[in-house]
Amino acid sequence: MKRILLLITLLGTMTGAWGGEKLTLTDLTNGQYGSRRISGLTPLADGESYSQLSSDRKQIVQYSFRTGEQTAVLFDVNNVKGKIRLESIDGYQMSPDESHILVQTQTRSIYRHSRTAEYYIYTVKSRMLERLSDGGPQEVPLWSRDGNMVAFVREGNLYLVKLLFNNSESQITKDGKFNEVINGKPDWVNEEEFSLDRAFDFNQDGTMLAWIRYDEKEVPLYSFPLFKGMSPEKAEYAEYPGAYEYKYPVAGARNSTVSVQTFDIKSRVIRQVQLPLEEDGYIPRISFTDDPEKLLILTLNRHQNRLDVYVANPRSTEARCIVRDEAEKYISEEAVKGFTTVPGGFVLPSERSGWNHLYLYDLNGTMKRQLTSGEYVVTSFYGYDTKTGSVYYASTQESPLQRTVYKADAKGRVTKLSTQQGTNGALFSRSFKYYLGQYSNLNTPPVFSLCDAQGKTLKVLEDNQALRDRLARLDLGKRQFFTFQTGDGVQLNGLMVLPPDFSESGKYPVVMFQYSGPGSQQVLDSWNTGNMGGTLYEQYLGEQGFISVIVDGRGTGGRGRDFEQQTYLRLGQLESHDQAEAALYLGTLPYVDKERIGIWGWSYGGFNTLMSMSEPRGVFKAGVAVAPPTSWRYYDTIYTERFMRTPKENAEGYDVCPVSLAPQLQGHLLLCHGMADDNVHYRNEAEYTEALVQADKDFCTLSYTNRNHSIYGGNTRNHLFRQITQWFQLYLK
Repeated sequence: MKRILLLITLLGTMTGAWGGEKLTLTDLTNGQYGSRRISGLTPLADGESYSQLSSDRKQIVQYSFRTGEQTAVLFDVNNVKGKIRLESIDGYQMSPDESHILVQTQTRSIYRHSRTAEYYIYTVKSRMLERLSDGGPQEVPLWSRDGNMVAFVREGNLYLVKLLFNNSESQITKDGKFNEVINGKPDWVNEEEFSLDRAFDFNQDGTMLAWIRYDEKEVPLYSFPLFKGMSPEKAEYAEYPGAYEYKYPVAGARNSTVSVQTFDIKSRVIRQVQLPLEEDGYIPRISFTDDPEKLLILTLNRHQNRLDVYVANPRSTEARCIVRDEAEKYISEEAVKGFTTVPGGFVLPSERSGWNHLYLYDLNGTMKRQLTSGEYVVTSFYGYDTKTGSVYYASTQESPLQRTVYKADAKGRVTKLSTQQGTNGALFSRSFKYYLGQYSNLNTPPVFSLCDAQGKTLKVLEDNQALRDRLARLDLGKRQFFTFQTGDGVQLNGLMVLPPDFSESGKYPVVMFQYSGPGSQQVLDSWNTGNMGGTLYEQYLGEQGFISVIVDGRGTGGRGRDFEQQTYLRLGQLESHDQAEAALYLGTLPYVDKERIGIWGWSYGGFNTLMSMSEPRGVFKAGVAVAPPTSWRYYDTIYTERFMRTPKENAEGYDVCPVSLAPQLQGHLLLCHGMADDNVHYRNEAEYTEALVQADKDFCTLSYTNRNHSIYGGNTRNHLFRQITQWFQLYLK
């Protein structure tokens, strides 16, 4: 690790043969430099094929993994039987035997993962298209494992449609009600912080259904205003503003009470699993196994430092703990996200060794094998082949700044599959004979290729040549990784983007961009690095005469548990210290003007911008904080308490925040926030600006009407980034 961190990799300059063309903010924010991607692939049961929605969203097409050639059209909006006619579709879900397809239309987003849509059942053989339900939009539909039923959620209740009974629909639960009870899909905080959209599952033989029930009646309400606005216009608020009200538990507040329910499909009996869960505990995942009588349930205590795996009988409702993973500080979310059932058992990630690795268990809770090991982080788990005992994953084995795809066989022998330097990922066929590989690096937009099990490229599906050609006409600055040691002896990784006309004899202002949140990583050899991908916003700043710098401080990911968890109970303190240390280091470079260094960030990066500008040494002349949390007392339970425990337990840690540090703010500050941000509420800006007023500090704010945490729509992004750029031009040039 030490050797890798000391390595400084200089990346070549991307300067075109013609040069001279300039980036514009309008082109950047409207996607003119966006990369083409291959997405939405579904590996099919034969292990040789995959399906994909056509670019015009009118067909579902089958392709060969080996050749990449089209082999069939599975669905075509212009070739269906029945009375229903569709213009296009938004997505689809194959039934397990692939004889039917759930077709998704009229999709409307709710929060980050949740959405409603109108679904249709398409029978492949007869080409018949029928409505899934006439009762209104549906959420998170799921096929039973025999393909004879579909369950879905509507307005907090679970419904069941039986194909063998002429698509007859029945309502399973009746207690669902907005802001009170939700069955089968998570409430806001569980969705956001456990990356969860569906919270129910069918058992193997299709006789039982299990789900998580969220009783949020005691969770406090949060409300924010909605206005008429534009792009889109909300005409219903033309005369008077409206409001959106939902359940949002801030740190230390009451969470939903969660339980696991089961439904006997034949007898229609609902039972509650006898789960010994603490009253304020979490259930981040449930999943049936290949044994129809065994349901796996993951639970976390409120401190999130103890993860238990229970096996439950859905009929007797008895549950017993078969695996317990405990941590001194907290269990990473990756343990939950990577949990996967396999025939006869399950795979569970854990950082118990100090590094995130994969562990294989049987259904009695016996650990059969540690699938990966070493002083590196497994960043993605792609699958476990029960026939061969091989596991497929990506990790930081070569460098914390890179991601490489590997196969580890039953004897622990590791084979490197991806050959390109940078950030690699994979989607494997059901047979593990093929995979769709993706790689990119700082100089290379994403390349998507079909590969065989040995990593050999069979066909390149997308190399973004059109984007490469356009980039070649630009005069782009050099990008280079670097490492440095802080004054307190910590080695940190950084990335620097130089102006295209850079001269070492010059003196340049610097704009630092960072996120800094626990487990995050911004300094990566990836096209996605930087604020807009390809470091193109940083390149735009380079055209304006700025050096851009990104530094990952303590608490960030890719370097193991101990580096990441140093910020426990004191969010923002080490992170802001390290950004100030980075600025001080940059100030020692002969081509940096140490009196003209700025900093900015979004969300957690906005929080750390404010913390860094309140750092006693005052190294930042200007900063921009977009949608920042300004006190962790205003943010949600699951995320905040994972790293801070509750305000009652850790008042001292919570007290060190931008609101309390307002009198110490130094430099010129611009604050930007969406007024309909359901994640980091506008309240954060309101309370912080009041603290700044009372501390007699000058600042400037921008509020974006009806915009959420991402602040987009119409001309919004272009306007936002113009303000950010002009702020640094005003105070650093």
